[in-house]
Amino acid sequence: MGSLWLWLAPVVLLSISNIFMTFAWYGHLKFPHVALWAVVLISWGIALIEYMLAVPANRLGHRVYSAAELKTMQEVITLVVFAGFSVMWLKEPITWNHALGFSLIAAGAFVIFRAPL
Repeated sequence: MGSLWLWLAPVVLLSISNIFMTFAWYGHLKFPHVALWAVVLISWGIALIEYMLAVPANRLGHRVYSAAELKTMQEVITLVVFAGFSVMWLKEPITWNHALGFSLIAAGAFVIFRAPL
């Protein structure tokens, strides 16, 4: 179980941290009437939680993944979380061009995780 956890922990922690970061960066868009200084402070508080998850995710993950793999994983997770957030929270649809762009990024991730030639 310990070895499996080293492979899974970064995925789990980065997924949760990305939920927090997406709310920190974009959650306030539903509240345009709230003062900018207030949303900045609230976003910093949310981002602190995100950092408390992302830093351990990368520290643990670097035992089994390269830094490039961790960064790629984080970007793919970010897109998945953002797509869900955009539809469910902001009520903005994912269009075909978004899906195509996200697919191209996913193809890049495939190349990163592919064994070296």
